[in-house]
Amino acid sequence: MGFIDIDKQYVANTYARFPIEIVNGKGSLLYSADGKEYIDMGSGIGVTAFGISDDIWKDAVIAQLNKVQHTSNLYYTEPCANLAKMLCERTGMKKVFFANSGAEANECAIKVARKYAADKKGQDYNVIITLKNSFHGRTLTTLAATGQDKFHELFQPLTGGFVHATANDLGSVEKAVKENKACAVMIECVQGEGGVIGLDKEFVQGVEKICKDNDLVFIVDEVQTGNGRTGALYAYMNYGVKPDVVSTAKGLGGGLPIGLCMMNEKTQSVLGFGDHGSTFGGNPVCAAGAISIVERLTDEFLNEVKVKGEYVFNTLKNAKGIESVSGMGLMVGIKTTRPVKEVLSECIENGVLCLTAKDKLRLLPALNIPMEMLKKAVEVIMVAAAK
Repeated sequence: MGFIDIDKQYVANTYARFPIEIVNGKGSLLYSADGKEYIDMGSGIGVTAFGISDDIWKDAVIAQLNKVQHTSNLYYTEPCANLAKMLCERTGMKKVFFANSGAEANECAIKVARKYAADKKGQDYNVIITLKNSFHGRTLTTLAATGQDKFHELFQPLTGGFVHATANDLGSVEKAVKENKACAVMIECVQGEGGVIGLDKEFVQGVEKICKDNDLVFIVDEVQTGNGRTGALYAYMNYGVKPDVVSTAKGLGGGLPIGLCMMNEKTQSVLGFGDHGSTFGGNPVCAAGAISIVERLTDEFLNEVKVKGEYVFNTLKNAKGIESVSGMGLMVGIKTTRPVKEVLSECIENGVLCLTAKDKLRLLPALNIPMEMLKKAVEVIMVAAAK
């Protein structure tokens, strides 16, 4: 039996996989079992921030593996402490809770918001306002936070306490706050799974003001947009706002599972001993890998991400067969005239692996993808879209 047959027999049937067996890779190139080479424009859905088998990341992970691979959170480990320090110094946040995934990071953010309001206003102030078309995870609670009905249909009843306002409509957010005993507003600056749609700067700043005026917790979900993806360390930095809570994951670990929730001076003391926990959160190997990622996200490097993103946008926005280009930095959504599945299949046939988001082609390449390789992939996409 080949890997595909074994997978089909023994792995839960939750993914519509392409018939490609990935066996190895380096940087932004992947190779399948039949020897075919692919340019990776998805980076594991925004995870392998510096590409496949990145030497710096690999050395950091191996060095930590040779020391200790795991301890419980009853003890201190250096990578966990240093990563928290690094992130707080770069963002101005005050405390970090470590988890294993974006959904878990968002669960922590939700718990922080509800406990903050319970302590200050009472436990009946527990409603969190999120946005229609958002995506915050696949646990029952983060599904409830997600503003897309298609994710809700099979898993009722979901966790209560979530109301979905309209993105880029401040009046809708204000109405939701007035009509509910709210504790927080939670947004993504770019709605990735919702079609790679960026929020307006005035809207994001308006949400921040609503939260300040009503003493709500302002949460920004940076699971997909964070860690350099948009050309800033975190996407909210492009908007001139300061969240009370920031969640992130994906690209932070460079390929290992890690998520975290950062809290500012307003929320840093909300969680006390025993209020939350995670067996694997802050794992020293994952944290060591994350440090090797974050320390390379310098201003100079992030500017290069912006330049690459601008190249993609400027090249594609008026190309034949392309109706629109959306997103920010190297987080790109492409609406094509042809059905997106046809474009995606042709890209794969011609050695370029892309993603989709709703009816759009989605690009999340490694942040350090060489410009020549990026240009080659974009050319393949343009040819596929133009047919």
